[in-house]
Amino acid sequence: MFWAVQGMAAELSTGAMVMAKIKESNQNISMLVANNKGTFSKKAKGRIIFVCNDGDLINNAIQKAISTEEGQTCWMKSEGKDSAGELVSVFEFEWTVKIKK
Repeated sequence: MFWAVQGMAAELSTGAMVMAKIKESNQNISMLVANNKGTFSKKAKGRIIFVCNDGDLINNAIQKAISTEEGQTCWMKSEGKDSAGELVSVFEFEWTVKIKK
């Protein structure tokens, strides 16, 4: 599977979490990816599932952005595994969040 397809799926797994946490906050907050990096450990074949478990990290960044009214950044990791559960790639995204005025 081409790296760009994996990158998009990995970004979605982090970005959907960012959007959900912003919605939970009931605040008008902008979000943007500032940086990203990817590591590939095995050829991706078949269905690859990307999972991000960094909800606490982005939640903390959002809460800090709300309390300080300053933009915050947060690195979130998404791991892609094949149907056998073997790791094929790891992507990290630096998300920025900022209160809209």
